[in-house]
Amino acid sequence: MSKVYFTKDISSEGLIKIYEALNHELKGKVAVKISTGEPGGHNFLDPNLIKGLVQKLNGTIVECNTAYRGKRFDTASHYQAIKDHGFMDIAPCDIMDEEGEIAIELEGGKHLDGKNYVGSHIKNYDSMLMLSHFKGHAMGGFGGALKNMSIGVASSHGKAWIHSVGKTTDPDEMWNHIDDQDGFLESMAEADKAVVSYFKPENMAYINVANKISIDCDCDANPHDPEMADIGIFASIDPVALDQCCYDTIMNSTDEGKKSLVARMKEKNAIHTVEEAERLGIGSREYELINID
Repeated sequence: MSKVYFTKDISSEGLIKIYEALNHELKGKVAVKISTGEPGGHNFLDPNLIKGLVQKLNGTIVECNTAYRGKRFDTASHYQAIKDHGFMDIAPCDIMDEEGEIAIELEGGKHLDGKNYVGSHIKNYDSMLMLSHFKGHAMGGFGGALKNMSIGVASSHGKAWIHSVGKTTDPDEMWNHIDDQDGFLESMAEADKAVVSYFKPENMAYINVANKISIDCDCDANPHDPEMADIGIFASIDPVALDQCCYDTIMNSTDEGKKSLVARMKEKNAIHTVEEAERLGIGSREYELINID
């Protein structure tokens, strides 16, 4: 049974404490994968919250360009957004697909033809921390570690490949192929399998920060205001257990503000990504929750 650690302390100190609770050192050059947030949005992770941990790891904040034509679609605009949101003030930042992409292999999938397109700079890192903001998502139902690792690590073309369930790498064409919801969720899990296989499980760790919990993703330029109270920080070396635990926490919450998020997660069958990730052998949905407060 996988271990998921939890603290109510949503602070720089709390974030470092829960990482240390994992007792899982990330070695070499560490990539810290976050969502840098679409300009106009305001729920993305606060640079001051993550600064201490990123610097403790001597990490580089990494992202990839979007597949929708917003203000992070091209590299120059994306770097401007990263600067404006304060991330360049705390650590080196790298848009991994600014110089193109590579295809990494995956086994056991049924949609992506055995390959996942990721930013070519992935080759520059020895390990990766998936530092995710847990919230809703208009297409995936919710966004946590598995969404951050699949869509987030994918290049712009790779995002289109996942969203279209392996039908196109053209970001404009992908919108003609978004009717297979379960296929999309399964494709995200396949992309996750590829990233974990690339780095190896011992070189990855996962943290979900459950604050500013909107029904919308940080990729939304005008997200719905959060309706739930902040919950805390969850961490694990198993991304399946981690996302399952966060999902369960929302579903079992007594917070009346959960209703719209629960409805969205059910409408989009969000848990299916977690189910498929378990089927692919990425992790286990069975977990032990350990409170470190």
